[in-house]
Amino acid sequence: MKRTHFLYLTCILVGILTGCTIRQAGQIESFDVVGNADQFSTLEQISDYPFYEYFYPGDYGFDEYLKTGKYDNERTTLFAQNDFACSCFAGFGDENQAIFGRNFDWYYHPILILFTQPSSGYRSVSMVDIAYLGYDAHHSPLDDSQALLQAPYIPFDGMNEMGFAVGMMSITHAEGGDDPTKVTLGSLELMRLLLDYAENVDEAIHLIKDYNVDFDDIPVHYMIVDKEGQSAIIEYIDGKPLVIRNEEVWQVSTNFLITEEPSLGTHSTCWRYNLLEAALQRSGGILDVSAGLGLLEKVAQQGDFATRWSVIYDLTNIKLYVTVGGQYREVYEFSLED
Repeated sequence: MKRTHFLYLTCILVGILTGCTIRQAGQIESFDVVGNADQFSTLEQISDYPFYEYFYPGDYGFDEYLKTGKYDNERTTLFAQNDFACSCFAGFGDENQAIFGRNFDWYYHPILILFTQPSSGYRSVSMVDIAYLGYDAHHSPLDDSQALLQAPYIPFDGMNEMGFAVGMMSITHAEGGDDPTKVTLGSLELMRLLLDYAENVDEAIHLIKDYNVDFDDIPVHYMIVDKEGQSAIIEYIDGKPLVIRNEEVWQVSTNFLITEEPSLGTHSTCWRYNLLEAALQRSGGILDVSAGLGLLEKVAQQGDFATRWSVIYDLTNIKLYVTVGGQYREVYEFSLED
């Protein structure tokens, strides 16, 4: 099938780290699925984790959703508890390469990399835990892809074509506001708002001020990053978004509220934060993709809430590098291209 009307993708399993296994993505199973009215999308299983790739077929009604913060389709409750622990960092020390790194730590669930191209927003790529669309080891999107039409509404992290990226991490509490003059968005739908409409950190901060956020599922805070060397942590306290911008050519965020517990450099209560902060201090915020993945491996989690994916977003070159299931010697490279 020609992908003329969708994003073009370079999707190759590459060896970034010494000793990586070299495989071609897309060797397992793929087929075309029907989306909206005469539009087609490609769904492909690219590893047996399982890890899937999906090109979304056109628009997904997000402009309409933004008017009310409501949509007709139901989905599984996102989070049942808050034991998971994610890590994010940004590095801008190399003026020729802005990096955003992210570990997502949670239950063992199927993973989707999602490509979208809305008519009124930016093209983007995002990582999605599709257990919250009803998929598991016994119910594959290859058998029934209908629920994937809701996938754009639940990005867990992502990057758009402008070199802007966002990720979220759980925290102890967040209050997203109840201003009756504002529409209330879900906590992940807020990330879709930013991926679709924010060119950079400044625009993202401007956008979020127009909405309340519903944190009923689980409280989170966000890290936003752009290719120009700006980053910020967004925390919702007492109904208002508080912005902590980067003061160095790097920034780190894990699972404590920066506004309530000063990071104290490398002496916070989170060992993952301390390790990342110390490493970025030593390097002056300079790191390439390989070094970034090495840092994510050092702060990866084990056990029931292990690291499910690690991703490096190269915001300068609009590429991302993904490992799944802790397999750091097998790295998938994807590229957003015109």
